[in-house]
Order: sequence, then C-alpha cells, then structure tokens
Amino acid sequence: MITDPHASIDLIDAELRYLPHWLERTTADVWLRRLIDETPWEQPQVRLYGRTLAVPRLVAWYGDAAARYRYSGLLHEPRPWTPLLEEIRRRLQVEVDGRFNGVLLNLYRDGQDAMGWHSDDEPELGREPLLASLSLGAVRRFDLRRKGGSRIEHSLELGHGSLLVMSGATQHHWQHQIPRTRRAPMPRLNLTFRLIHPSPYP
Repeated sequence: MITDPHASIDLIDAELRYLPHWLERTTADVWLRRLIDETPWEQPQVRLYGRTLAVPRLVAWYGDAAARYRYSGLLHEPRPWTPLLEEIRRRLQVEVDGRFNGVLLNLYRDGQDAMGWHSDDEPELGREPLLASLSLGAVRRFDLRRKGGSRIEHSLELGHGSLLVMSGATQHHWQHQIPRTRRAPMPRLNLTFRLIHPSPYP
C-alpha cells in the first residue's frame, strides 16, 4: 500500500501517480450520495462472442457538446455538465495541470459489478492520454498487467476519495481491470476524466 500521498508508481513504460487521500472524507461522502442519486444511470448492452450482454455496472457520460466518445463498440453522446461535475472538473484540472472535456461515471453496485481488462487507448484520446480517476465509496482492487501478458504486475486498493492519474505512454503498454470480489457489498463510484479530441464520427 502506498503511503506517500503524492507517490509515483514505478512501472516501466508507465506514468502513474496515486493520491490515496486526495479528497477529504466529508466531501467524498456528500459527492458519493449526490452523484448516485442525481445521475440518470444506464446499463448498455454489448456484443461479445456473438452474444448480447449487459455491461456489469451502470454508466453515464458527461462532457462538452463535441466530446462524443466511442468505447466497447458504442458511441456515447455527452450529457451536459452538472454544477457538481463542473466543480470536480475544475479541481482536478488544477491538480493535474491539464484539461478535460468529458467524464465517464461507472457505478459498481456491489462486488459482482466489474470492469474487464482494457486500455484507454481509443484514437480520440490522443497519443498519450491524460486520465484522472476519482474513486468514491467501497474500496476496490485495481490491477495492472503488460499488454500481451497475463500476469498481474501491480495492484492498488482504490479507496474512498482517492485519485489515480495515468498519463504518458501508460495506455500503450498497460491494461487495467477492476475484478469481481466478495469483499465489497457496498457501491463504488468511479469518475474518469479525460480529454476527447475531435472525432471522425458522423
């Protein structure tokens, strides 16, 4: 477990920074409750090996009007920023000295909701994407493995109010996942802020 609140994670071909106590507990509690209650959650369906399956979590995509985002074979039109999400975006842009025009919200209702192995390497994220991932609610394990490999190289316990920043060549060389667990009966909310570049989608 990383104890330095601004610690870098030492992985080859990756730029990762983990701030386990980025957000004070009282604010994290309020944001978690409001975002769960106020978000119009969706559960998209995807085609996988010839079958149509619902993704194992609830999602919502917010952003600037032009921040259309395609992932998992689905094109997501952004909902307009809410005052709370705009406030969170402003705070994160100061923290990382960068710019974001969209945020993906993932609600893991319990330990059986999960995210499979993937990289955030869609063309509209640019050559070296900057992603700021804020976790609220239940602690969940975050695994990393090299692309083309099967062995977990590094794991983090992402807690309430923590921030993980991924940048540089990380998405070119690494994949990450949130596995299922029996240890998290309470919900976890993740907000991943990113910069969407002009897309070719009609």
